[in-house]
Amino acid sequence: MIQAIGLTSAPRRGRPPAVDDLTFEARAGSVTALLGPPGAGKSTALRLMLQLSPGRGVALFRGRPLSRVPHATREIGVLLGDVPGHPRRSAVGHLRMLAAASGVPAGRAEDVLDVVGLSGLADQRLGLFSRGMDRRLGLASALLGDPHTLVLDDPADGLSPRETAWLHTLLRGYAEQGGAVLVTGEDAGGVARVADRVVSLDGGRLVADQTAADFARARLRPRVAVRTPHADRLAAALTERFRTAEETGGAAGLPEIVRESGSRLSVFGTTCAAVGEVAYQHRVLVHQLADEVGAFGDRSPSGPLHRADGRRSAEAVVVAPAQRSAGGLRDTSVLPPRLPALPPPGPSWPVRYELRRWAGVPTGWWLKVLTLLAGLVTALALASSGAPRSAERVLTGWADPLPLPPVAIAAGVLGAMAFGHEFRYPALTPARVAVPRRLSLLLGKLTVSGALAVLLACATVAINSTSFTLVFGEDVAFDGSWQVALIGAVALSVGCAWAGLLAAGIFRSTLVGFAAVAAVPLVLTPVLRTVLDGPAGQSLDGLPGRMHALTTLPFPSGVDHWLSATAHLASQPIGWALALSLPVLLGGYALVSLRSGLR
Repeated sequence: MIQAIGLTSAPRRGRPPAVDDLTFEARAGSVTALLGPPGAGKSTALRLMLQLSPGRGVALFRGRPLSRVPHATREIGVLLGDVPGHPRRSAVGHLRMLAAASGVPAGRAEDVLDVVGLSGLADQRLGLFSRGMDRRLGLASALLGDPHTLVLDDPADGLSPRETAWLHTLLRGYAEQGGAVLVTGEDAGGVARVADRVVSLDGGRLVADQTAADFARARLRPRVAVRTPHADRLAAALTERFRTAEETGGAAGLPEIVRESGSRLSVFGTTCAAVGEVAYQHRVLVHQLADEVGAFGDRSPSGPLHRADGRRSAEAVVVAPAQRSAGGLRDTSVLPPRLPALPPPGPSWPVRYELRRWAGVPTGWWLKVLTLLAGLVTALALASSGAPRSAERVLTGWADPLPLPPVAIAAGVLGAMAFGHEFRYPALTPARVAVPRRLSLLLGKLTVSGALAVLLACATVAINSTSFTLVFGEDVAFDGSWQVALIGAVALSVGCAWAGLLAAGIFRSTLVGFAAVAAVPLVLTPVLRTVLDGPAGQSLDGLPGRMHALTTLPFPSGVDHWLSATAHLASQPIGWALALSLPVLLGGYALVSLRSGLR
């Protein structure tokens, strides 16, 4: 059950709020529709309920605000607009990614795809989906967690008449199993066919809250719409004329006159000619005179809000005979199977979600392959030149013109994409996971991006070392050791990946995240090099040697080499630049998160 109380959107410049003091309820076991023309505030009302737009008021889901729903993705299914999925991700990959975030078994993706009729297109990329297919996928996403409530923004948009009838059947079956369904729509006839209760909006305000039977009887019949600055005079004249005609036997029944907002009248049971004649005889100025089919409700007050745990009244399920499409309802077995009681998603859900997100798009794979190839070609060129080179540059393919080794650049791009794609394709936001502000999701992204950077750096060094032996027949001579090269590549890759990820999370852009990675060697490193060359940096001179002296202590075998390599990296300006940039970016992310939470 959904209860919306006093929903009011944030004020706009010089204009009234899109939603103003809206109160209604959607009861369990029924379909409730928000009806209104474009701009009436239907979508804004849903976003206010889901806390996706600023405003006032409260929305209760089974008696609890959304902030107190423990697992919102399992309890509330949401469809707002188009499916915000990456165009190169497959349909089943998109649903499995959402299932990982919700703690739902991955096999649930195939179940809901079969229900919405997309099982044959499970491996097709989202960028190739038509409008109707996209709406079906959005409905599958809403059904994924087996929720008790569906909140759908114009789900029939883009569907053919046959697909719309199928959708209505599915929603009716869902409601008959005890679920609460809240949909929006602009077509009065379509809403009347599926809904049990119709909440009419106009200009962000509640116009009527009616049962579907009352809505169909009172508002889906022909009428004459009249706009005149003298509405009271015309209404009185029409009433007198119709009463006179009835008394003289010239009319079978008295037409109904309804005073609408402002200067508008709705006259039922007569014709435009009759109304125009009366207006002419009484010299009433008319601005509009047209035949219409009413789409909005009357101004009768809405019913009282019920308790979330109360039983639904008989009024909530009254359905007009004209509502149901020909052929009746299909069997409710078209719905996906019910999920058993599942444990909470657990602390590992961000890692599983991030792995699904990363593996489902081929861009990351191609970037890794190109990085390994670029590093290999550059490393072979450096080794064959015969000039003395350091181990870091030879084994990682770090040519002199590059500010960073290819592996670190690629890790930075992957890190920036990790958060950049969350804002460009916000798949989790409608499901009420606050993507940019969840600490658990941030930790999951840091873990996965760091692990991928480590694997990429190790693969680069291993492939290049093996290639030297195969091509040159012997080890290539270089200054330093492979431990130094490996630790340097790993540290730079992880640091760049995290810097790109945090910057993209702060500025909500992949491009800005990569720019932050490039700024470390191009801007911050030269500044630090100037500082280290001065008196302030003299204390760091000989740091590798002093660290090497620690190897006389009883460390396990090989640890002394790793300590020496770490000290060598720490003495480099680029190492200090990364070490300084990461805390600054983390603090900026925390500041943006705190500001968003307060707002």
